[in-house]
Formats: sequence, structure tokens, C-alpha cells
Amino acid sequence: MRILDRKEIEVEAATTIEAPEVEAPPEPPALRGPAGFEFELPIGYIDEDGRVHRTAVLRKMTGKDEAIMADRRNRNSAARMITELLASCIVRLGAIERPTPQLAQSLYSADRYFLLIKLREITFGPDMEANYSCPTCKESQTLNEDLSQVPVQRLEDSAVPDDVVVELDDGFFDRTSGETYYTARFHHPTGVDEERVTAVTRENPSFGKNALMARCLIEFGAIPKARLEALGSGIFNELTLGDRARVDAALNENAPGVDMRRELTCSGCGRRFQATIDLSNFLTPS
Repeated sequence: MRILDRKEIEVEAATTIEAPEVEAPPEPPALRGPAGFEFELPIGYIDEDGRVHRTAVLRKMTGKDEAIMADRRNRNSAARMITELLASCIVRLGAIERPTPQLAQSLYSADRYFLLIKLREITFGPDMEANYSCPTCKESQTLNEDLSQVPVQRLEDSAVPDDVVVELDDGFFDRTSGETYYTARFHHPTGVDEERVTAVTRENPSFGKNALMARCLIEFGAIPKARLEALGSGIFNELTLGDRARVDAALNENAPGVDMRRELTCSGCGRRFQATIDLSNFLTPS
């Protein structure tokens, strides 16, 4: 579960979830019409009546949208900036015309980052220059990313996302009850969750990850809800690193969304390392 930094999209701060490492077919070409470009979301928006709205129509970014990203009110929160940007550029979502910022905020993170990638693609084309640095020797390399080939995992038609259940090896020991709990259940994160943890993430990315997991936590064994709320993100400070890695893996493996991860080989020392697609040239035509 990785929180993107503002510098990666030319705005400070940020947040979100790392997409799964899966084999997926190439993204089909967008359907272009007079009103914009049509895409199928990985998850889709579920309205109050349980209907799934999965087809999004985007328009290209304009100077107005560049101003949104430069707005000082959004400087400390990429999550807020993404909400404002999507609300401005989504023409239609399923049967919903001109979605509001509140709707854009409530979208699943997987859909928000999918739309962000597609916005860049339709505005400047699929090619984007990306810069990566080796964590060992700090050697930098510049690559061309073809955003049209970024793998996407989608739910089946009309399906809704299941909660994520994680079985821990070491578990969480609750000093109050004297019990150890091993099963945690999470919902997939949304823009609302991202925005709520922005301030914590800005101060400490590790605490930000804990805060995001805490917001997505539905239940943890038989811990009473009131006790769970009182523990907050502190519950994840107590987990072993192995169990935290299991939570990360469960939230990412086979989950819907775009695969933002890259396996790279350093041109200097030859080390293989993993990185997330560099978005620092989000507004720079290639």
C-alpha cells in the first residue's frame, strides 16, 4: 500500500494504493466521441440503489485543470487535488452526468488512479518520460513509459468488490482483554480515506500507511467496535513487520486497479529493484 508523493505529480503530498502484480491484456483503445473519451473502470461507482456505474467519459485537461493542480489549497494534499481534477474532467460516469467533487472523492482509489493515468494519456499521448534512481548506488536512469500498456485488472461486469480478509501469523495481542487476534477484514480504500490521512502521511509516511489501513479496517477478530475505534492506527504499530507485509500483500494481490509497479535493473551496479511509475512529468508532453 504505497502513498504517492506530490512531487511525482507536480503537487506536494499524496496518497494511495499500489496496484497488484498481475498478468493482464493490454488496455483497449479508448472510445472517442464528441463529448470525450470512454473508459471502463476497474471497479466502478456504486450508488445508493446498488447500481454499478463503470463507464467513465473523460475530456482532455485544459488550462483550468492545470490551475487546479497549482492551487495553493491543494499544495499539501494530492488526494484533494485528484478529487478536484477528476470532478473537473469527468464528463459522465455511467448514467450520472457531470459528477460532483463529492462523487469523485467517494470513488475507489483503484478507479481514481486509473482515471489519472488515462487523463494524462488522452491529453499528451501515451508516452511519458520517467526517471528512476537505484536505491543502492543512486545511479539514475530515464525510461519511456507507454501508459497505454499499463496492465489493468477489472472486476467482472456488475460485480462489486469483496472485503479483503487477512490471516496473520503473529496476530495482535490486546493487553486489555489478554487475547490475541489473527483475522482482520478491510474494505478497499477510497478518495475519502486518502484525504483523511493526508496530514499524517505528510509528517510520516509510515504512520500514514497505518492511518490508511486503520480507516479501511472493518473488523479485527472479536475486538468490540468501540475498542477497535479507540485503538485506531495504533493497532498497526503493534503488528510485526511480517504481518504488516501480509496485510500489504492481501490488499494488493489480485485486487482491481492499475499496476503501477516496475521491475528495473540499475545500469550502474546491476541491482534489480522495484519502483512505482514516476509521474513527475505528468504535465510535460513527451
